[in-house]
Amino acid sequence: MAQTRPAPQQASRFWRDDALPFIESRTVADGRQVCYEKHSHETFSLGVIDGGHSHYLNGNQRHEIAAGSVLMMNPGEVHACAPVRGAGWAYRMLYVDQDWLGARQAELGLSPHGDFQPLACQLSTDPRLYAAFTRFHAVLTATDSEQLLKESVAVQFFSEALAALAHGKPPRPGAPDKLARAADFIHSHATESLTLQQICAAASLSPSYLIRAFSQHYHMTPHAYLLNCRIQHARRLLRGRQPLAEIAHASGFADQAHFQRVFKRLTAVTPGHYRR
Repeated sequence: MAQTRPAPQQASRFWRDDALPFIESRTVADGRQVCYEKHSHETFSLGVIDGGHSHYLNGNQRHEIAAGSVLMMNPGEVHACAPVRGAGWAYRMLYVDQDWLGARQAELGLSPHGDFQPLACQLSTDPRLYAAFTRFHAVLTATDSEQLLKESVAVQFFSEALAALAHGKPPRPGAPDKLARAADFIHSHATESLTLQQICAAASLSPSYLIRAFSQHYHMTPHAYLLNCRIQHARRLLRGRQPLAEIAHASGFADQAHFQRVFKRLTAVTPGHYRR
C-alpha cells in the first residue's frame, strides 16, 4: 500500500530556542509546492539543499541548485526560490542575527568596527561546508543538547564558515544616498499607509526616477519593499502571543485575510504555521 505524502506545511517545520535568540531554523522535507516570491530578510540566511532541484535567484544572478548546494543571502538581498518544474526539493535554512555575526567577523579580523560585512559568495558546492552545516544543525535542533553546547557549536561553525567564505570580490556597492533614504523611510514607516508622494519627498526624488531606480537597485518596487518590511515586522510579533488579527493590524495590513495572503506569498507558509 502506498504511503501518503505529508502535506507541504506538515513537511515544513521551524525551530527556535529562547536561549539562542540570534538564530532560527526552518526545515522543508517536501518542497514541491514551496515557491517564494521575491523577498528579503533582516537576518543573514545560510542553508543547504538536501534533495531535488530548484531555481535560485539572488539579485540579478540566477542559479539552478541541487542536493549538496549551500546558499548564502546577505541581509536585505532580494532573492527567490522555486522548484524546477516536475521536481521536488528539500532544504534546511538558518536565519542569523547580523549583529551576532558581525561580532564573529570582528573576532576573525574581518570587521574592524564589529558590524556585519556582507559576503560576496551566494552559492557553494563545497562538500565540507555542507557536511559541517549538517553536523551543526543536528546539534542545534536536538532536544537533548545543552545550551552551552549549542552556543559553542554555533560560534565554531560560523567562525569557520565566515573565514572560508570571506574571500572573493566585494559585494555590489550600497544604494545611492537618495535611494537609501527612500528605503529607510519605507522601513521606518512600514506599518503606516504610505503614499508615493511621501516617499519621494523624504528622498528628494521624482516619482518616475524613484520607481525606475528603486526597482533597479533593490530588485523590487517600493510597494513590494513595503510589503516585505511588513512581513518581517509580523514575523517578530508572531513569536509572541498576540492574536493574528492584532498582528495583521499592527503590521500595517487592512485585515487578517490580506495579511495571510501576503505572508503566504513571501514565506510559503501561513502565519499560524510559522508561529507553531
